[in-house]
Amino acid sequence: MKYEPLYVAYLVYFNRDRDYFECHEVLEELWLARDKDPRYKGLLQAAVGLYHFRNGNVRGGEKMMSAALARLEPCSHRELGIDMEKLVGEIRLYAERLKRYDEAPFSYHDLSIEVIDPVLQKAVREASPGIRPNIPQRRGPQRSAKHARKHARSVTVSQK
Repeated sequence: MKYEPLYVAYLVYFNRDRDYFECHEVLEELWLARDKDPRYKGLLQAAVGLYHFRNGNVRGGEKMMSAALARLEPCSHRELGIDMEKLVGEIRLYAERLKRYDEAPFSYHDLSIEVIDPVLQKAVREASPGIRPNIPQRRGPQRSAKHARKHARSVTVSQK
């Protein structure tokens, strides 16, 4: 089976870099290109859930993890070349714990997606050197350079 380069990039950002914002960026593009495939949406939501919780947004993390669970539970155990059964179990546990966070707080921890298809393992290994990590990682949407210049000019003008 051949895997989409954006999916491969998602796995690199998820497992190697733990860059869940970038995971959202690359997988959203694939999700839209593939007629809003619920599998990609679920994987995207798992990354967004981790992103939110890591940044202190417990409610956002719980909502995204629960939504990811709903989309990924119907998948086969070996869907998309990954151990989907294991991932779904970990997402389920995370969502349950986040629902009870006020009564039983816990520390943030990353998840890993186990790649089980040798073809996908090779694709991830070969793509990884060409995918540069974002250092520092983005912590939210960023404005374009054009917007930044415009904002800088308006601040300068208002200070005169």
